[in-house]
Amino acid sequence: MSSADNARYYDAFARRYDEGRDRGYHRLIDDQAAAIVQRVGEGRSLLEVGCGTGLVMQRVARFARDVEGTDVSPGMLEHARARGLSVQLASATALPFADASFDVVYSFKVLAHIGPIDTALAEMARVTRPGGHMVFDCYNRDSLRYLVKRLRGPQRTSDSFDEAAIETRFETVDRATRRAAAHGRVAGIDGIRIVTPHPLMLRLPGVASIGRWLEWRLMRSPLGRFGGFVVLTVQRAR
Repeated sequence: MSSADNARYYDAFARRYDEGRDRGYHRLIDDQAAAIVQRVGEGRSLLEVGCGTGLVMQRVARFARDVEGTDVSPGMLEHARARGLSVQLASATALPFADASFDVVYSFKVLAHIGPIDTALAEMARVTRPGGHMVFDCYNRDSLRYLVKRLRGPQRTSDSFDEAAIETRFETVDRATRRAAAHGRVAGIDGIRIVTPHPLMLRLPGVASIGRWLEWRLMRSPLGRFGGFVVLTVQRAR
């Protein structure tokens, strides 16, 4: 799928993307993503590649010195700008920034939908300063989330599209780690959505609080490698 096709998909998705993402499962995974970035990004200059409507970016803005965002979808960026965020239209495979512009470059729920992922990672590495960090996720083939996705099939994301309309890459953690290691030292591996089989679990009274506690508790444990999203932190060579 081309960048233009991705833009049409996410423009349609943007109309309802934020619905329900201020609570439950979606709030949890965005909080976890921002917490991972904060470890290496507090007080520093950051870039989010594929910022969408700015849900993670607005969290990052609370601890970053400054943060910029890019996305291929004008519809998504309209929502991000409404949040007061500094964003611009750009593809992950052609970032409009000079070499070594940022201390930390991060991306969530984006790279799995980009065909030329190695080009995108090379661009992220290019604009990361020596000694800085890249933080990004992979969709984990060895996870409950993958199994549930296979069983349920593609879900509607808008009136025009379902999930099958966009490329989605699930891969093993070992393969993702090898890909990451081409751009620096893998300094951390975290898991998100490890024990949550379905987002509705985190709306159930009693069960939800236990589920949230377990997800935070297990995020940096060996079981993190079985998360639906596995987040890699890579330090660039100095």
